[in-house]
Amino acid sequence: MNVLSGSIPAGRAQLGAAARATRLIFLTSGIGMASWAPMVPYAKARLGLDDADLGLVLLAFGGGSMLSMPLVGWLTHRYGNRKVISVAGLMLCVAIPLLAIVPNAAALAAVLLYFGAMLGAVDVAMNAHAVEVERCDGRALMSGFHGLFSIGGLAGAAIMSALLALGLTLWTSALTIALLLALIVLSQRSSLLPGVDDAAEWSATFRLPRGLVLLLGVLCFVSFLAEGSMLDWSAVLLRDFRGFSAASAGIGYACFSVAMAAGRLAGDRVVGRLGPVSAVRIGASTAAIGFLLAAMAPWPAASLSGFVLIGLGASNIVPVMFSAAGRLPGNPPAISIAAVTMLGYAGLLSGPALIGFMAHASSLPVALAAVAAMLLLVAGSARIVRR
Repeated sequence: MNVLSGSIPAGRAQLGAAARATRLIFLTSGIGMASWAPMVPYAKARLGLDDADLGLVLLAFGGGSMLSMPLVGWLTHRYGNRKVISVAGLMLCVAIPLLAIVPNAAALAAVLLYFGAMLGAVDVAMNAHAVEVERCDGRALMSGFHGLFSIGGLAGAAIMSALLALGLTLWTSALTIALLLALIVLSQRSSLLPGVDDAAEWSATFRLPRGLVLLLGVLCFVSFLAEGSMLDWSAVLLRDFRGFSAASAGIGYACFSVAMAAGRLAGDRVVGRLGPVSAVRIGASTAAIGFLLAAMAPWPAASLSGFVLIGLGASNIVPVMFSAAGRLPGNPPAISIAAVTMLGYAGLLSGPALIGFMAHASSLPVALAAVAAMLLLVAGSARIVRR
């Protein structure tokens, strides 16, 4: 087993501080990402963008994340997770107020590319760091870390919306959040593990995923696709097929989000009791049942119950797979996680469009039922995450 030089904590207190810092970094990442959501309508109105222009500009956000991940895998291998988290986290904070004042669509695309790249960098480094903390601790911790990211996602949009409701300008609100996040990053930096992979043991250059890394990446692609489908299509399903008004159709995604956050906060105990294989198998099967219930049952309450099952079932699949990627023999954890995360983000970005094509060829309920079939394939492949 490879041991990261200098990464094994001196005692439980130091390890506890590292785990606490990891949770706060996950929280920071969630807040930073979600703070952009309430800013989107302001950017659209200020820059005079139509829906097509806005959709094209928003591609820069996901593109920046995916482009940065292979490089970040190498950087974390070379310089350590703590340095990458600290630098990328502070650079992320710079982007948030810039998003509030960009003067034109081209500048918005450039800042979103930068914003996505920094979020992608923090994402890879914090997951690699979480794998190391989990390995040192000897217990399942990854789901709890991702639970803080989910809470951050809920809190980021709420905080930004609350600041705007109090009458603060968009730039002042964005700057307030950026300063808060910068304070968290600076205060937690010293508690992060300083370890750097032994360069003599690893020959770490990014290469196309293959073998077990590729299989994990494909399974993450499906899992992220399922999560993305809830963001983009749950409200459409409720409005067009279940009789919800446009104003209330967002309750479906709220049910999913709250269930996912709750599932992740309880996930470490679930994974510890069931084991990673059973946790993925049961979780993917539960999410598949949720998709079938939401898509096929004609009653509104059944659809909402299905969204809850999807959130609970999907909540621990990706955290367990990230842990498994960080434990793969013969691969530096950061490099494996970068590859798996990149494929997962590809599912998050392309999945809603794939569902749209399937819905156009058949119907949205049928397209969502196809996602259930893909999740059953994830359940059948759960053995890959065995410790």
